[in-house]
Amino acid sequence: MRPMLVGNWKMNGDGTCLPLIAAIADAAARYPGVEVTLCPPATLLDRARSIAPALGLGAQDCHAERDGAHTGDLSAAMLREAGADLVLLGHSERRHDHGEDDALIAAKLRTARAAGLRVLLCVGETAADHAAGRSVAVVREQLTRSLGGADGEGLAIAYEPVWAIGSDRVPEGAEVAAIADAIRDSFPGEAPRVLYGGSVTAENGAALFAQGGIDGFLVGRQSLDADAFTAILKAMLQASTVRHRHPEGGHCDR
Repeated sequence: MRPMLVGNWKMNGDGTCLPLIAAIADAAARYPGVEVTLCPPATLLDRARSIAPALGLGAQDCHAERDGAHTGDLSAAMLREAGADLVLLGHSERRHDHGEDDALIAAKLRTARAAGLRVLLCVGETAADHAAGRSVAVVREQLTRSLGGADGEGLAIAYEPVWAIGSDRVPEGAEVAAIADAIRDSFPGEAPRVLYGGSVTAENGAALFAQGGIDGFLVGRQSLDADAFTAILKAMLQASTVRHRHPEGGHCDR
């Protein structure tokens, strides 16, 4: 199974960023050894699919219900129709800023799968849990509850420690590998790919990927710059050939 690189634009990007999407699609085509998926705002999904038909596209969230009186929300089926083939669920910003709990995320996962979307499920511990040495235990508990009994089919897991996101702090490679192993051990059958997310750059990404414990990255701000994002892609490919390491065009102001 190929390594996976996912870019999450969060609440950034508009129509002026279509050249950036095209640049990322071009890089993904030139380096097919890594599966690349981009998660722009939902408003860009349809246009992104039109200009980059071969690029993996993901939505950043979906509603737990298939349809209904949910003003302002988007269903998994709507996102699929707009061009998404994957959806992020359980991102730390949804959990902590929007108060989403594991039960809600499990309901979203069921709805997303029913609509034919693959799921990238995010889990991760807080700074307090990390300091208390509870990282593995918290991630296991969160994973079990968020899955709600679902298996690993069409699923990838992103380990994103809350304390590392946007902080320029990154866990040691051995620590990430241990948590990735704990995630895989939670699945009785074939385990899903395990990605790392949290202040990823080409430099620290190369070192983390070389450890062999993860299968890719979930990238935030670096995915808003095609040079930086392509550098991570190249670093993954070079790291995987020795299991090791550099850039290309476009930028979107945020």
